[in-house]
Amino acid sequence: MRRPAITSLAAAAVAAALATSCSSPGSTASGDGGAKEVEVALITSTSGPLASYGEQYLQGFEAGLDHATDGTGRIDGVEIKVSRYDDGGDPAKGVSLAKKSAGQGVRIIAGTAASGVATQIAPVAAQNKILYISGPAATDAVTGANKYTFRSGRQTFQDVATAQQILMKQEGGAEGGSGKGKKVVVLAQDNAFGQANVAAVESVLGTGGTTVDSVLAPPSATDLTPTATKVKAAKPDMVFVAWAGDTAQSMWTTLDQQGVLDAATVVTGLDSRASYPVFGKARDKVTLLAHYVPGAIDNPEAKAVEEYFGKKGWKTDLFTPDGFNAAQMVAQAVREAGADGDTDAMVEALEGHTFAGIKGENTVRASDHALLQPMFQAEFDGDAPKVVLTADAREVAPTEKKIG
Repeated sequence: MRRPAITSLAAAAVAAALATSCSSPGSTASGDGGAKEVEVALITSTSGPLASYGEQYLQGFEAGLDHATDGTGRIDGVEIKVSRYDDGGDPAKGVSLAKKSAGQGVRIIAGTAASGVATQIAPVAAQNKILYISGPAATDAVTGANKYTFRSGRQTFQDVATAQQILMKQEGGAEGGSGKGKKVVVLAQDNAFGQANVAAVESVLGTGGTTVDSVLAPPSATDLTPTATKVKAAKPDMVFVAWAGDTAQSMWTTLDQQGVLDAATVVTGLDSRASYPVFGKARDKVTLLAHYVPGAIDNPEAKAVEEYFGKKGWKTDLFTPDGFNAAQMVAQAVREAGADGDTDAMVEALEGHTFAGIKGENTVRASDHALLQPMFQAEFDGDAPKVVLTADAREVAPTEKKIG
């Protein structure tokens, strides 16, 4: 059976890295000259509604692996081989690819932009005792899922906690950010990502007398007027918008047309570069929380990514950090576990691990594998966003969970 070639992402061209061949499966192998290698399966969306997020993640991973290995694709003589798979945002397909990879002896799986896929791959990792490092998928359910599951991006709780920090500062420190007797409506899609946002807003902002309701739209909906009408009819003091995918422009246009942006404080996450023009006149009406603001951080890692992306003709984007972090975590796991790919050694290497990313310092919380990291408030300065507030990783740390 033919399978994607397992070709180093340190190779000169992505096309070469994604070529097909009949190479033998296995987590450890002897290549030319007896070199050792460890295989990594990247499973994420390169088609479907989250395709752009998947591509951002893959580019970040490539740059991160180049940085972590000084351009060699090797850690202590062990070559990191990578195969790339498209889950299309489909949980069943993601699980099938994860099981196939495990059956071929792959010891590390990373990726997915879709929360629904990540929550289904996590049990596969536990069943097969392989390391899984989730990607941009934001659902809180990934944190603490099992011993073998980690994450390289932020989670929904951190988004909402950032909104709380923003609101507290705007309102002089009022508890819960929205104040007693206030009403918050969560506008999201009716999927794992949207449902996770509702749960997080309820747990973070739904305290101190604050009421939290939700309006969930079908992920496939293109006419969002009924959804916007429901939001406005609820008469909220604040609308927390959690939206992903290609319908974002239609959503914002509809909210503006229906007067929602003028009727309440609207808080949302800064999306990809392609979405910047989507806000249009709404830019001054929306409070932006940000996982990452391209070009805003000046550290060695950020400079390395900008240099690498410059050579490729790419631009850093929302989920570049998630891919970069994943590569850093893979490098750390391989550094400590070696070519034998002992999963328990990899887990031990990552638990409590602190490392520098392109948005600042990251720490893998040992107790539940949450990735503690700074978050930001942003506002537009012309056509591009800029950071106006940095929330310390401790201020937005998720509630600690028990693994498994």
